[in-house]
Amino acid sequence: MTNPNPIRVLIIDDHPLFRQGIRWSLEDADDITVIGEAENGQEALKLTERLNPDVVLVDINLPGLNGLEVARVIKRRDPRIGIIVLSVYEDDDQLFQAIKVGAAAYSSKDVHPEELLLFIREVARGRYLINDAVLARPAVATRVLHQFRELAATDDEQASNLFAPLTSREIEILDCIARGLSNKEIASELSISGQTVKNHITSILSKLQVNDRTMAVIYAIKKGWIKMGYAPGGDASATE
Repeated sequence: MTNPNPIRVLIIDDHPLFRQGIRWSLEDADDITVIGEAENGQEALKLTERLNPDVVLVDINLPGLNGLEVARVIKRRDPRIGIIVLSVYEDDDQLFQAIKVGAAAYSSKDVHPEELLLFIREVARGRYLINDAVLARPAVATRVLHQFRELAATDDEQASNLFAPLTSREIEILDCIARGLSNKEIASELSISGQTVKNHITSILSKLQVNDRTMAVIYAIKKGWIKMGYAPGGDASATE
């Protein structure tokens, strides 16, 4: 029986045989559908906007605009999309950079098909498997913590984002919600569209696994991601 709401996957790789191999690996899964393929970064960005995938598989070593740059742009445009970065070999520096661009998972390209299926399903649910990879790599964890301390010393908001699953923009939006701003007011303050605000809030609730804006703010305050001077206020359930 065909799944009426399959996970929509976009494959980005400059090698046709590798793209075909991934497609074959996924075609028997009734909860996953490959909606498109791209062989370079610019094409990938155009397809992402047009096809609206749930999960993007991207080779880190694309010609021209590389996979990390592609991932950064995709996450900035639509935080809801889950990014899985693939590389010929696993490298600590690549893993660190993948964290910084907001990738949800990082893996070598010789990943077993069953494991890739698991990655896609978990990432589509909003899980950040990359955090587990960091904790398993002491050198990367040390580097992340070192940068966290450096940024924290300068009171840079980016510090909050290294181990948090939220992007800096999502932290900004949570900050606004904590001050009681409606979606319309948030859009005005941050100079973004109302739909973009809604997309970010959907992403925040999914990542934090909470059901409403108030719980998201409480969670973020407990984690220290937004300043303690703010408390949930106003109409936290407002959506317009």
